[in-house]
Amino acid sequence: MADYIVMPKLGFDMREGVLNTWLKTVGDRVKRGEVVAEIESDKATLELESQVEGVLLKILQEPGAVVPIGANVAIVGAEGEEIAGMNGGAADESKAPAEPAAEQKEKQPAAPEAVAAPSGEAVSDEFPAGVRATPVARRMAEEHGIDLREVNGSGPDGRIRKADVEAYLASPPAPALAVAPAPAPGVVAFEPTPPPTEGVETIATSKLRQAIARRMTESKTTVPHFYVTTEVDMAPALALRKQINAALPDEQKVTVNDLIVKATALALRDFPNLNAAFAGEQIVRHKQINVGTAVAVEGGLLTVVQKNTDTSTLSKVAADNKAMIGRARDGRIKPDDVEGGSFTVSNLGAFDVDHFIAIINPPEAAILAVGSARQVPVVVDGELAVGTRMKTTISADHRVSDGAEAAQFLQAFKALLENPLRLLL
Repeated sequence: MADYIVMPKLGFDMREGVLNTWLKTVGDRVKRGEVVAEIESDKATLELESQVEGVLLKILQEPGAVVPIGANVAIVGAEGEEIAGMNGGAADESKAPAEPAAEQKEKQPAAPEAVAAPSGEAVSDEFPAGVRATPVARRMAEEHGIDLREVNGSGPDGRIRKADVEAYLASPPAPALAVAPAPAPGVVAFEPTPPPTEGVETIATSKLRQAIARRMTESKTTVPHFYVTTEVDMAPALALRKQINAALPDEQKVTVNDLIVKATALALRDFPNLNAAFAGEQIVRHKQINVGTAVAVEGGLLTVVQKNTDTSTLSKVAADNKAMIGRARDGRIKPDDVEGGSFTVSNLGAFDVDHFIAIINPPEAAILAVGSARQVPVVVDGELAVGTRMKTTISADHRVSDGAEAAQFLQAFKALLENPLRLLL
């Protein structure tokens, strides 16, 4: 029986994605889990895997289409199967490429309402702020801080489309010069210093940077963070890693971050409030412990998620993270790489960072910031010695957890790394 391939959700705040390229054509056989297209979210280019198996009978979204999550993008079924009764499968539609939902909405007859409502009159809910604009155009305007009333619409009845916002961004109107009011009698007026026009460079923000800005602003302004720091003796963990890697080829070696991720997952078993999310009057505790790792990529960062981290072997944690980090840096991550995270580790140890605090990745309840493992002077049994220490700080949502619980989590995390054979059990 024929079924749809749909646009998946590729992140907590994703509403839509751009279908970049089809890797299959009508008539090709498709296996479940096979990559059939490349799609672009705010954060990266990803591979779209088929959720169904059969023959690709029809493509519903052409390259370049902006597709809402959950929308149908193709039909897959048995060879020669009749699909006229399916949405988008009618015979009279078979010759015309599918259009993005936003563009289809633009072609519908518009209600006979004014483009802008006069001051003091009620404004239709269909046209927020009295402006006709597609959802995609509104989204772009919000991201770039554009007042849609300043944009000329080329759609029906002056409706503003995506292309209109892009044209506005390419050639924004010159800002109007404000006329300063005349100074009061006896008051000396000073001329404002104009902004510099030379020696500066203006760079347009990427979609990834816009997404990071949106998410981090939301997190810091709506989530009450608190922070707890501890110091871990990393000498035992580093010694174990050296022993493990001595018997492994380069492509299978375990990193320090793999040890940290595994220790994090095991510690979370006893602290379900930190493997959770705040949801109004409820706390949502995740049954799975899926630890994400923040990865630096060109233009920003992504978080790849290793699934069932507490029950995965250390070798599987290492292999999964190596593969996902490689795909992230190549710009070809899979949807499953970035979905389902319940807790995040941000490790800047490779950059010779002693200590830092991280911003929580919504809707998660906490994030662990990890610095470098350094040789430092320490006091052992009353005597000065050289030790290897690593500082780590948990940032937690005070609506979900408290300082004592976060401190106890760090104690458990520290105990696991200082007795690392437990990571292999």
